Amino acid sequence: MKTILLVDDSTTIILSVSEIITKAGYKVAKACHGVDALGQIKSGVKPDLIITDLNMPQMNGIEFIREVRKLPGFRFTPILMLTTESQQAKRMEGKEAGATGWLVKPISGPDLLKTIKQVLPGA
Repeated sequence: MKTILLVDDSTTIILSVSEIITKAGYKVAKACHGVDALGQIKSGVKPDLIITDLNMPQMNGIEFIREVRKLPGFRFTPILMLTTESQQAKRMEGKEAGATGWLVKPISGPDLLKTIKQVLPGA
């Protein structure tokens, strides 16, 4: 079973996205911001895919992606940015940091699952 790490400071987003991907057969790990997520990864959580918000306290999504990409074994892990931000400059900054894709909230369940299947090998 593939594990997806959700990183978002919004409990509502964590609950709704978690429900969609759990029903689709994925295991879900949850973090409320980048520092929390990095701590989980460093203590053994091995996500097959990471979905992160951009605007969060303590460490934003782009800083989080940069830090994850420095970790051994995470150079090629797919990371999707799921945010309300849609400006091209932000998208470019995310891509340069190492984001695999950029999704704009709100996203429908079928669209989210379609994207997960595109970026997650064997999903």
